[in-house]
Amino acid sequence: MGTEHDMVVNDENASKSELNYDFVLDPSHPGRQFKFSDPNRVRSKKQRIFGAIWDAFGKEPEERRFVMRLDFFLFSYSLISYMIKTLDQINISNAYVSGMQEDLNLHGQERNLFTTFFNMGYLAGSLPGQILMNGRVRSSYFIPSCEIVWAVFVMCIAACQSARAIYGLRFIIGLAESSIFPGFSAILGAWYTPSELGKRIALFEMSFQIAHMFSGYIQAGVYSSMNGRYGIAGWRWIFIIDGIISMPVAITGFFAIPDFPTTTRAYYLKPYHRAYAMARMARIGRAAHVPLTLKMFISIFRSGRPYVYVFLVKLQNFGGYTGYFNLWLKSLHKYSVPQLNVIPTGGNAIGLVSAYLISNLSDLTNTRWQWILVSESFSLLGGILLTVWNISDKAKMFANLIGYAGVPTQSIAIAWAAESFQDMSALRGINQGLANTIAFAMNAWLPLVFFPTTRAPHYKFGYQWTIICHSLEIVSVFVFMWYVKWERKRNGYVVNDFGLPIIPSHRDVNKVGSDAEEEISGEKGMNGKIVTASPV
Repeated sequence: MGTEHDMVVNDENASKSELNYDFVLDPSHPGRQFKFSDPNRVRSKKQRIFGAIWDAFGKEPEERRFVMRLDFFLFSYSLISYMIKTLDQINISNAYVSGMQEDLNLHGQERNLFTTFFNMGYLAGSLPGQILMNGRVRSSYFIPSCEIVWAVFVMCIAACQSARAIYGLRFIIGLAESSIFPGFSAILGAWYTPSELGKRIALFEMSFQIAHMFSGYIQAGVYSSMNGRYGIAGWRWIFIIDGIISMPVAITGFFAIPDFPTTTRAYYLKPYHRAYAMARMARIGRAAHVPLTLKMFISIFRSGRPYVYVFLVKLQNFGGYTGYFNLWLKSLHKYSVPQLNVIPTGGNAIGLVSAYLISNLSDLTNTRWQWILVSESFSLLGGILLTVWNISDKAKMFANLIGYAGVPTQSIAIAWAAESFQDMSALRGINQGLANTIAFAMNAWLPLVFFPTTRAPHYKFGYQWTIICHSLEIVSVFVFMWYVKWERKRNGYVVNDFGLPIIPSHRDVNKVGSDAEEEISGEKGMNGKIVTASPV
């Protein structure tokens, strides 16, 4: 076992690898030191093995207990919440091939329009939701309230007798869901360090894939066992079940979501844990949360950060093609309805394994862009094969499945940006809110143009479009890398011992890019003093 980093209180002779934190742990233990794991220490074989599987096991006892507490409450809740929200998105597609099309007499673009109206609602709520949560509205109130609204309107789909009724409900569902993903992305970035963040955002996003897997099996089971029961079609039952499951999860959110380290009132975090969380973030130079102001909001958009972020995070999203896998399977006319729902779950399993492996390697090696390129290579390969099209059915099956292996791209990009722009906490939520707004604005019409249902399953121009998007995604990696280096040099940022950019203590910390900003590098600690991220 090696040494531990101690959090030094008012020690002017701290070593280079230590930082100064001017606050008291709690009134009952003035001057008590925080214990952190030294990334350069010698670890036991057991710690190395288990730490490679899950980073918390490789940490020193005090930090391990804290991280596992976060994982049990915050991280596990984010997974369950997002997984359930994803069920409705997937079940629309599953329901379409499981009886909805025939029951509601759908023979045009209705399937794509269900997605379009959802996207329109998501578009309307994504950025405003982040402005509210980064302002004066607590995410621990806002997110669960949205989830309750979501659950109610999902159940209402079961009663619909026309496509038009579903259009309106899908808009409201998208509006209620719009704050979930960017909100949790910002919250996770406020509590986890670089060695922890990549895999957690990836697995949080992969709850989307888990939902895909469960959706296929649930839909298959419901269709087989409940179709026609009480006079209700099987595809309607799935929306009823979605809502019933979601309601208790939504209520749990009022207690499980901790807000930010400087504002948390979570029952499972005592004063010691709150102070420890602030110190952990300040140790790596990550800014404490400061409520968003109009001046800060304008400053964000005057910098180049939101635009390179959107370019990096969302280009691959525009070229997604795995959602049309089940339409190709249906066109073969050799699979039953349960099989049409279950077979695509193999791709979801591939995505889940890929997300864990690639994001974990990204965290372990402390590198981001290289693993984004690895992830994108899978998506690009699948797009190329489907563009060729004149290949065997086995090759088409492979092309559809390999596309799922490219899902870690977005999550690793989000983690990379959170670390590169860590001098302003509100930026995480605003960036993702903007990115989602643009993504859903694009996805409101892209499927209608490139993937019209009437041309299924051969989307000639659609698959060509995917190649363009994933190629540009690779270009965006180098553009983002250049911008970060340019901004770091321009503003005189230095790199700390964790490889992260921070503002030297002698410079004005109130900057976003080159613009003056409200105080963003610190926040009041437990005794009212300022916790800073400046290196000693």
